[in-house]
Amino acid sequence: MCGICGIVSIAGERQPESIRLRVNAMLQALSHRGPDDVGLNASEGAVLGATRLAIRGGDDGRQPMIDEASGVVAVCNGEIDNHKELRKWLAERGRLVRQATDVAVIPGMYLELGAAFAEKLIGAFAIAVWDPRERRLTLIRDRAGERPLFYTQTAHNVLFATEIASLVSEGKLPVTFNKPALQRYLQFGLFAAPDSPFAGIQKVPPGGIVELDARGIRHASYWRWNNVETPKQKPSLDAFDTIFRESVRRQSDVDVDFAVFLSGGVDSSLVSAVTRSLHPDRRLRAYTLRFEEESFDEGQFAESVATSLKLEPVTVWVRPNDLPTALSTLIKTVGEPLADPAWLPTALLAHRAAEDIPMALVGEGADELFGGYPTYIGAGIAEKFGKLPGWMRKTIRRGVEALPVSEKKMTLSFLLKRFVQGAELDGIRRHASWMSNIAPPVLARLGITAAPARAVDAADGGLLLDRLQRWDLESFLAEGLLTKADRASMTSALELRAPFLDEAVMAFAASLPAADRVQNFSTKIFLKNYALRYLPKPIVHRRKRGLSVPIGKWLRGPLREWAAKRLANERLEQIGIRTTATAELFAEHCQLKADHARALWTLIVLSEWFDWAAKETANGVNPSVKTEI
Repeated sequence: MCGICGIVSIAGERQPESIRLRVNAMLQALSHRGPDDVGLNASEGAVLGATRLAIRGGDDGRQPMIDEASGVVAVCNGEIDNHKELRKWLAERGRLVRQATDVAVIPGMYLELGAAFAEKLIGAFAIAVWDPRERRLTLIRDRAGERPLFYTQTAHNVLFATEIASLVSEGKLPVTFNKPALQRYLQFGLFAAPDSPFAGIQKVPPGGIVELDARGIRHASYWRWNNVETPKQKPSLDAFDTIFRESVRRQSDVDVDFAVFLSGGVDSSLVSAVTRSLHPDRRLRAYTLRFEEESFDEGQFAESVATSLKLEPVTVWVRPNDLPTALSTLIKTVGEPLADPAWLPTALLAHRAAEDIPMALVGEGADELFGGYPTYIGAGIAEKFGKLPGWMRKTIRRGVEALPVSEKKMTLSFLLKRFVQGAELDGIRRHASWMSNIAPPVLARLGITAAPARAVDAADGGLLLDRLQRWDLESFLAEGLLTKADRASMTSALELRAPFLDEAVMAFAASLPAADRVQNFSTKIFLKNYALRYLPKPIVHRRKRGLSVPIGKWLRGPLREWAAKRLANERLEQIGIRTTATAELFAEHCQLKADHARALWTLIVLSEWFDWAAKETANGVNPSVKTEI
């Protein structure tokens, strides 16, 4: 894992010393991602740099990677899990890779296949390749979107970096707000590629290739999860066992100590169990979050799993007073807002884990791939609900809306209220309503029009369940959960790896019949059957809870004064939000008239980000900033 950045001149002009100094500043802004080494290469027309967190290759892994004969320069944030096989493939073609580090295969792969080499890679990666012969910059992001990559074009150059804060460091890149993207953030709490909060700064999509040269900019996709198109077949537990164990083996084939993040749910517990079976004698720690609020705390389940697998449990308690400082630090470090409240506890857990190890395995991706969300059940119920007489639907809706607000985690009343809010919509629009951080009616109160669902609906054809899962994989997983995992962990230089997002695992999941994913009120049917090979039945079949934070209760209590100040921030009005409405929502929440926790938190994070942007960038502060970039 690393942080990468660079500035290139597509025209091939020699870069002045000021550009080298600028890239050095960008590297400094990425130092938290790579404390083990820093490298910079200045060549004709380009300056590329990387900070390194050493996971493979030991002292032999310095970046940038350079092919001396061609001058091709590459930097990579991430891991190439099949580098051993690729070395053999390159050797057969007369290209010997002498460095031990996994990313050393990239220049040779590019020289053999051009940008199409991305299709051959297995792993989590964001890659930039500068080809001085063609004066071409190639940017690539891994299939699921585990690693980020941003870029922007100025009058003279193209800049790229792992994080937005690196691009805008020192206020030398004049930027303006991306108002439409920020309004979409309000609804979904994230930025889906190519969106970013700044106009002109774009994000490389998951499974995407962006090529920039004198002919312009070209976008291509080398991979998309093809679950909608894949024929379904009866799944084999033995076949999946081989695939999943190989994924865990590859991702744990590293030169450093590693651990697991363990919640006690089936996904992280399964990753932990398979890891233990592959490394029976290795010392393995299991890091777990704890909450004092009983309905949010899963510590006893995690402890049970850790004990049965002979893992060393390490717990991190999360308390409300941790959040303001943690939020400010995260936004200052990475330069973008993210509305998932679990972002902050994950960062606290990563900070503790980084004291011991540089890498941990996690369970992200299983819900999207194997059908784990209650919204998938709700989609089937909604079809039946829609066929009821209108008077009956209205009666049910009134009854549900009259249910009292609860501060417990994922209560039935919360789920039912979410259900009736969008039950009469169809397809992705209904799903988007359920998954929204700020529901369309609340957005309207704030003065914002709800964004249309991205075009992944009926145009895709196929089963609704397939389309919902692909939408979740491409939006809420790629740009939400994986953004959370990357930014939270790498603030403390801890790499998180997700075995469920291995290409072979995703291909297997694409072929699962619907009945092996969701049936009646059961979810993740196949995966739970598989998990019984490694885990006790009470862990496999306990009610899904997920990582949630008691933010609703905390906003009414210990965080009330801080939240009120954040919600009154006049900078929110820059994108059309009415702060009088934010105050109304907060009052309703504090008086237990409604549960606006997710909406309020989304606004609080954005308020914090606006303050950072005003202080740390040229945005709205000094529009006459001069720059040589």
